[in-house]
Amino acid sequence: MKDYLTQTLNRAFGLFNLKKKVAKAIRDDYQESLFVKPFITVAREPGSGGAVIAKAVADRLGFELVDKQIVEEIARSVKRRKEVIASLDEKTRGAVEDLLDSVLDPEYINEEKYISELFKLIIAYAHKGNVVILGRGANFITPFAKGLHVNIVAPYVVRVQRAMDFEGLSREKAKEVIAKVEKERSDFVKKYINNDIKKRNAYDLTLNTTYFRIDEAASVVIEAFKQKFSRSYKTKAKLLAR
Repeated sequence: MKDYLTQTLNRAFGLFNLKKKVAKAIRDDYQESLFVKPFITVAREPGSGGAVIAKAVADRLGFELVDKQIVEEIARSVKRRKEVIASLDEKTRGAVEDLLDSVLDPEYINEEKYISELFKLIIAYAHKGNVVILGRGANFITPFAKGLHVNIVAPYVVRVQRAMDFEGLSREKAKEVIAKVEKERSDFVKKYINNDIKKRNAYDLTLNTTYFRIDEAASVVIEAFKQKFSRSYKTKAKLLAR
């Protein structure tokens, strides 16, 4: 029991220190002057079309879409199967669950290590610039002034209907999946980044996709991107020509 409590407290303390480091990095803006190319982050409600809009934006700007490769890169870094890392993506784990997994699962990776690797990758991609980073609280852990931060939303009834239409789910199953994903994403940001995914001033642009097609929504995001960065970067002519 003593060893169990010691391990639990050590992990809790480690996560606390990690959150303090993240908060300090956000406060210090990761030395904003080092971020010389703009980037875009896209948060999204399940069923809002955020993922396909992010891809459309990346394709039209010639940017790299940063999504599933994060799972693969963390898996390589910590030498675990990508299926193991995917099971943690945008989800939280409790200290007790973490400890039990460490005993039972030979491919276990603790949450502190996973989150540390995730944040380093997101910052590295943002520093590289000319990328669209999907989800994972990226708007909270990158310099706000150096990227365009977008939140894609839609009314609940619209999102449920889309889940039924495009995923072939029953109404009850669609509601269940949306509720589960919403909670996982919200809890992830709250626990590991100490912030609220629904915070209004955490985004440059919040886009309700009820009456927008994918290409139309992408155009709105791209225009906002041009407006935010055309005066700040030497790439103005290149951006306006796209």
